[in-house]
Amino acid sequence: MKQTVLTVQTNEPIAKSVYRMTLTGDLSAITRPGQFVNLKLDGFYLRRPISVCDKDGDTLTLIYKVVGDGTRTMAGYGKGKEIDCLLGLGNGYDTALSGNAPLLVGGGVGVPPLFWLARTLIAEGKRVTAILGFNTEDEVFYENEFRALGAKVVVTTVDGSYGQKGFVTDALAGLDYTYVYTCGPEPMLKALYRAAKVDGQYSFERRMGCGFGACMGCTCKTVAGNKRICREGPVLKRGEILWED
Repeated sequence: MKQTVLTVQTNEPIAKSVYRMTLTGDLSAITRPGQFVNLKLDGFYLRRPISVCDKDGDTLTLIYKVVGDGTRTMAGYGKGKEIDCLLGLGNGYDTALSGNAPLLVGGGVGVPPLFWLARTLIAEGKRVTAILGFNTEDEVFYENEFRALGAKVVVTTVDGSYGQKGFVTDALAGLDYTYVYTCGPEPMLKALYRAAKVDGQYSFERRMGCGFGACMGCTCKTVAGNKRICREGPVLKRGEILWED
C-alpha cells in the first residue's frame, strides 16, 4: 500500500450515472489488474474504494457510478484537482491460471476492472471473450473499448433493450472457455459460480471502512477461514468461496 496524491486530468460521463476519470502521478504501487484505490474526498471521513479500470504509464483510469453524496462530489472534480489516494490495495487477478481462452464476465460497475485484465491477457496471447452485463441500454459502456483490444464481446441487458436479453449467465451457452474471471454484484457471482463449467477467480464488492485490512469490516467466510475482501481479496478463487445466504 502507498499513499500519494494524484491529479485529475479528465472526468466525464460515459453512460447513465457512470463517469470515467483519468488521473496522473506515481502509480508504482499498482501492480496487477483487479486491484483498487481508496480516495479521500472533500468533506467525507471515510475514503471511497474504486476499482482500477486501466493503468498505462503514469495514467490511471477509474470508472465509477454516482450512487450517493460521495460519488456525486467526485463527479464534480475537474482537471487539476488533486486527490489523496491509497494505491495498490487488494490482491488482483492471477493471469497465470487463465488457459488459452479465458472468459471475462462483468456486471455493471464490475466491468471496469476487467478491462486492464483483458488487455493483459491479450498481450499474453490469450483468446479473450468478455460478457458485459447491464440492466438497460443507457447503462452500457466500454463495449467498443473491449473490442478495440481484440476481445470477443457479448453484451446482455436485463430488459432486452440492447444486445442479448437476460442475465450474463444466459450468454454462456455455446461459448468455449478455459477459465473464468468475473466481477460484479454478489447475486451475479453466485449465479455464475453455479453455471460456469470451469474454475475461475471471483472479485467481490463489499462495503469497506478502511480498505487495507485494519477495521475487519469486510470479512467473509472461506474454506480457509475468514478473509478480508480488501486485503486477502477482493479476488477469491472459486474453490475457496463459501456462499453466505
